[in-house]
Amino acid sequence: MHQFIDGEWVSEYEATDEDGSFDRQPTSFRDRIDSSDAEAGRYHLYVSYACPWAHRTLITRKLLGLGDVLSVDVVDPYRAEGGWQFTPEKEGCTVDSVNGSDYLRELYLEADPEYTGRVTVPVLWDTHDETIVNNESREIMRNLTTAFADLGNGVDLSPPDLRDEIDAALDRIYEPINNGVYRTGFADTQSAYDEAVTELFDALAHWDAVLEEQRYLVGDQLTEADIAMYTTLVRFDEVYHTHFMCNHKLIREYDNLWPYLRDLYTTPGFGDTTHMDHIKEHYYTTHPGVSPKRIVPMGPDPDFEAPHDRDELPGEPPV
Repeated sequence: MHQFIDGEWVSEYEATDEDGSFDRQPTSFRDRIDSSDAEAGRYHLYVSYACPWAHRTLITRKLLGLGDVLSVDVVDPYRAEGGWQFTPEKEGCTVDSVNGSDYLRELYLEADPEYTGRVTVPVLWDTHDETIVNNESREIMRNLTTAFADLGNGVDLSPPDLRDEIDAALDRIYEPINNGVYRTGFADTQSAYDEAVTELFDALAHWDAVLEEQRYLVGDQLTEADIAMYTTLVRFDEVYHTHFMCNHKLIREYDNLWPYLRDLYTTPGFGDTTHMDHIKEHYYTTHPGVSPKRIVPMGPDPDFEAPHDRDELPGEPPV
């Protein structure tokens, strides 16, 4: 995998540590937006439809009604040696409408000419200060929910009285599930794989039991935690089950996770920001160490719009 070292684009990034476990590099830009600085047109999102972390921010933007406040550009799902690229000739992709860059990496150097680290999406860009504000998806979600509250539609995805529970849920699903599929798929040793895959399916079983009695992860209200869970679950049967060897069980085989996923998919903001063509192209063509032939499989094409009975539980999706 490629990254910057002191502003130079090199190929020295190793994804696993000494025992063969996937070691995710921390994000580097971690500033917050003050509500006094939040204004329509000032900030811009760079995303990939394929990336679950970037997908979180797209769902949040849509649920909060920030479509006219926060503009978006979309990179190519195929990530070659040059990193994320803008290829407007490809369906679903755009130009860099703010900076005119050919590659996302150019923006990282604009923000820090001596930058060391990976070039990742999402990126929240400040058009006034011409720099990256944040590239950590969880923090971008919270920035949008809080700083942009007065510019949206009144939906609150992290109410103050639930925030501790939401943060606890986000913490609990991150390592075994959100990152767990990567820990499983990129493991370089049997022991690292066994540990990751066991933790993954133990966590899925836990949340399947939780969702038997409640509609959402934090009771009867849709929150940031559900967004974070969704972007992993919606990719699971189509990608992670096969590509990342998370094949102990399909999400469609869970009594509660599967209808929960369908409930979210059919909620405005979720299914309409899900681009499975970009998702499958990215994973099956961009990780030659996992899928060297770069063949995108036909199926399995789950029916995310099949009826569910989740609306019989307390709680309603945002209007």
